[in-house]
Amino acid sequence: MPPLPQEAIRPYASHGSRGLLSIGFGLVPENAAFASMRDEYLALYDEVFTSSPRLFEGMDGLLGALESRGLAWGVVTNKPRRFSAPLMQALGLQDRAACLVCGDDVAQAKPAPDSLLRACGLTDSHPADCMYVGDAERDIAAGRAAGMRTVLAMYGYIDATDTPEAWAADAAIHAPLELLELI
Repeated sequence: MPPLPQEAIRPYASHGSRGLLSIGFGLVPENAAFASMRDEYLALYDEVFTSSPRLFEGMDGLLGALESRGLAWGVVTNKPRRFSAPLMQALGLQDRAACLVCGDDVAQAKPAPDSLLRACGLTDSHPADCMYVGDAERDIAAGRAAGMRTVLAMYGYIDATDTPEAWAADAAIHAPLELLELI
């Protein structure tokens, strides 16, 4: 099949293999071919995902500014640890982050608050003193359920059919460095 343009794929990236198989092949988890296609996709992804990762523009500046202020930051993702930890290493972030909590580290991934509360435990932080930045409805729901301030990253992987204004985030930013204005 011919490759899809990046602008067609981008809105589905945050939905993982389920979203990408949907846009690429019209497959949903209920489809009989879904499981084998997902396994094939993940095997291919495993070969290439650390070859050229990059942060969103402005993210390195934000992380540096947080660190210079003595503020801890971490990553909470639904992505499995088998992919998240190598990706953090490939980006040079593994020793900078105060924590990495993955979807398979907790009983219930986002939108449940389990992973965010685990991050608080690992960093000896209180949820009310934390901000959770995300680009999906499940991120905002998890942050609110954990008792954190929530910030919607409008520069993230938001689909044209999403309704971020309905997610009730405490704030929204259009570039990573805008977060500094909220701290």
